[in-house]
Amino acid sequence: MKEIRIEANGKLGPINAAEIPRYAGAATYARLPRLDQVQQADLKIVGVPFDSGVSYRPGARFGANHIRESSRLIRPYNPAVDLSPFEHIQVADAGDMAVNPFNINEAIETVQQNALDLTADGAKLLTLGGDHTIALPLLRAASERAGEPVALLHFDAHLDTWDTYFGAEYTHGTPFRRAVEEGILDTEAISHVGTRGPLYGKKDLEDDRRFGFGIVTSSDVYYQGVTEVVDKLRQRIGNRPLYVSIDIDVLDPAHAPGTGTPEAGGITSRELLEILRGLRGMNLVGADIVEVAPAYDHAEITGVAGSHVAYDLISLYADQARLANETAAGSGA
Repeated sequence: MKEIRIEANGKLGPINAAEIPRYAGAATYARLPRLDQVQQADLKIVGVPFDSGVSYRPGARFGANHIRESSRLIRPYNPAVDLSPFEHIQVADAGDMAVNPFNINEAIETVQQNALDLTADGAKLLTLGGDHTIALPLLRAASERAGEPVALLHFDAHLDTWDTYFGAEYTHGTPFRRAVEEGILDTEAISHVGTRGPLYGKKDLEDDRRFGFGIVTSSDVYYQGVTEVVDKLRQRIGNRPLYVSIDIDVLDPAHAPGTGTPEAGGITSRELLEILRGLRGMNLVGADIVEVAPAYDHAEITGVAGSHVAYDLISLYADQARLANETAAGSGA
């Protein structure tokens, strides 16, 4: 089938849905070109089909392709931010990393090296998991590219700063403790958003506070509202290089049933998208969406949520590029 694509500003965009039905053709994210179909990419979308670090329900290894399939309805113009993101940056789907499902340490090393390889040309990365174990190697790569520890906004029902499970240091519940220990996070600018549910004990919160994390619970989002939450997050992060890690279980199970460790009382998809839109103008250097497990997802509810979260993250990257180009044009550079 010949691909008839939308093109603008020299950027190769999605397949034209007015010419080829949305349900036809290859399921790259938003039906964007593959990486081998473009000369260069400003933003690369890559999948990591890995879920060997989960502690409850498996299945997130199929999450990236589920998000891709669920993204077929994504359209080129984002009215929420008055932006056509694919006109400002070249976005391409880089396919999936090939990681060892039987050796977590080797898988972590592979993800880190692949992330460094994909960003060696200056491109940014949006990663589709996979379980949350992969956040650690992605943060290592982001910190190396930034040349300094990075700020972190971690959207999740859970803290993910526990020490070990069954003696294992690298799981989906430990990545941010390891990241603090490794010195790759700016501990003046790290925060959880959307946390809730039972813990093992009060020490979990005490450890988390000692690591430097601020916490915005799902109840905080409900009582304070999106605007106040965004203001607090922006003040905490400033203009530091920012990594955004989104566990889809930050959403209430009504909005994201297809995940491995669901917790009642979560935020809505609308609240998550509005918080992300509130990050416009910040120095985003990397992002991931993890823990989408399609075996538990009826009617693509979770996949659709994940695909729209990815779209708003892409819009943040595109808005950065737009602002940079306008600044350069204004200075005569």
